[in-house]
Amino acid sequence: MPNPLLIRNLRAELAERQRPSVTIWNRIEGRPRSPDFHRALRAEIRDGLWMLTRQWQMGEFHGEDAGSPVLAKVQVGQAELATFQARDGNQVAYDGTRPLETVAERRALDHLGAGGLGAVDLRMMLGQRFLKLIPPVYRQAFIERYAFTAPDPAAADDTERVAHLEVYALLQSLAGRAMDGYLLYLHLSASPANTPLTGIPVADADKPAVVAAGVSLVAWFEAMFERPDWQPAWDPAHLEHRFAVTAHVSDSAKRLVAEEYPGGRLDWTAFSVDPAGGRGHGPLAEPSGTIPTATRFSGMPDKRWWAFEDGHTNLGDVAADTTDLPRLLFLEFALAYGNDWFTIPYELPVGTLATVAGLAVTNVFGERLWIEPAGRGADDDWRRWSMYTLDVAGTGHEPADTSLFLPPVLPRAADGPPLEDVVFMRDELANLVWAVERVVPLASGTGKPGSAAAEETLAHRRRLAGLPPGGPVTGDATAPISYRAMTTVPENWIPFLVMHVPGDVRETQLQRGAMVRTMEGAPPGPRVRPRTTLLRAGLDQAPAAPYYVFEEEVPRAGTQVSMAYQRTRWRDGRVLLWLAATRATGRGEASSGLAFDQLLPTPPGS
Repeated sequence: MPNPLLIRNLRAELAERQRPSVTIWNRIEGRPRSPDFHRALRAEIRDGLWMLTRQWQMGEFHGEDAGSPVLAKVQVGQAELATFQARDGNQVAYDGTRPLETVAERRALDHLGAGGLGAVDLRMMLGQRFLKLIPPVYRQAFIERYAFTAPDPAAADDTERVAHLEVYALLQSLAGRAMDGYLLYLHLSASPANTPLTGIPVADADKPAVVAAGVSLVAWFEAMFERPDWQPAWDPAHLEHRFAVTAHVSDSAKRLVAEEYPGGRLDWTAFSVDPAGGRGHGPLAEPSGTIPTATRFSGMPDKRWWAFEDGHTNLGDVAADTTDLPRLLFLEFALAYGNDWFTIPYELPVGTLATVAGLAVTNVFGERLWIEPAGRGADDDWRRWSMYTLDVAGTGHEPADTSLFLPPVLPRAADGPPLEDVVFMRDELANLVWAVERVVPLASGTGKPGSAAAEETLAHRRRLAGLPPGGPVTGDATAPISYRAMTTVPENWIPFLVMHVPGDVRETQLQRGAMVRTMEGAPPGPRVRPRTTLLRAGLDQAPAAPYYVFEEEVPRAGTQVSMAYQRTRWRDGRVLLWLAATRATGRGEASSGLAFDQLLPTPPGS
């Protein structure tokens, strides 16, 4: 049988076309018959019945008897802040020219001291600025009158200025060569009648220029640093700021109190409504009309069945136990009811206490509804629900307040290096609370680790007492053991003892104590006093007053208080600089190693 696939004469086969073959090709591509793309863009559905049954199956036909809002008009009562009150001080006017953090946190520059004892860098800067403003012929006279004094290495009062080499070298180089501008500032600010001419021979033609230089120096220094003109808001007994602001509402004043502001970042959550103040609202502003939009947030389910949600926020992967009620409520709101909310924007001036009187909402059916704020009733009513509203201070039985507060605060501020840093820690073995000065201010104007400063100070005091730097030499010891009455604690550890509150047998508080300075080979010296202004409350006044801290302010985790300069730029472009204290959580308990009546093996060679 001949093979049907075998071609014996190819030329004859091609000429007669007896066998099919592919000898040419065409590219397979679409050839539009018309330049009109309208039909292609329609995305037509051929099986409409299938789509209807699918919608029925997914429950999309189970609608509610409600309409979506298409227009909303908001009526808001607005009241601007009028006064500021620090702790228990007097009320002062507040006009919003400074952020609220600056007004509440700023404190006096106590680290400057007097007589050239502190912040030498700032004192020198003030002197240099004044010398540039006066004729050169009088510069040496002002340097001699307002001179830096060199510390005496043999004087115990100059220990803090001699024990640290960087401070001692700086003061030695400035003595007789630079002017202490802060002394001149104190002289000029003591009385309006004081001028720089006191004690300086100045020609009559140059007196106006010298007097103008003094006025310029005072104005520049006071504009450079924000300092309180009243009692500071920092409460050393609670280790936090306490202040209040008021706004005029309904022929009265609504008072907002911030009783536990630790410093750093201030927001509306730090305020509560004082029930003793007014409870109305400010003048009604013009109604604001807008179109409500559906609320959107990251991770919410997409409202279209054929779209996939973004995987950056996976709310379905959040693990929650059966007892984790807040997390379960949040997940139910986000996954089940998140698409039921609408957002109505409203522009509110900064520094305003706003109270929403109501909303006039028009829905798709043409109905106009008047909606009043939620969350009314008693403040402690468990059925009351509200968000972003202020709490009412007190027992909770007062009527709720639905005001919204937009405080004039900063988005952020630049923090300087800490000048002071104190950590309150509990020592259960010694039954004490220690305030450890981790950073202490130096006379040069900078901070230094408290442990290093304490070692340098103790070494200098040993030199003043004529003791060897390595410790006392007791000679040959014959006994195998030695007796130690008490161990030593670094001088940057300040004790706080538990004391009863006067008139109360159960409530206690912490009182600042003092350790006796002991150096082996020398008689007991004076008590060790703290070097930070945060712990010297009441020490620098005459007579000295005790310092108490509420015991609940120092939990087992401890608490940390630091002080540093803050710098920012306000909305009008002005640069603001102030000294502020901030509070943070500590790092747990600690042990000082303090012990009494110990029998120890005698070290060999002692």
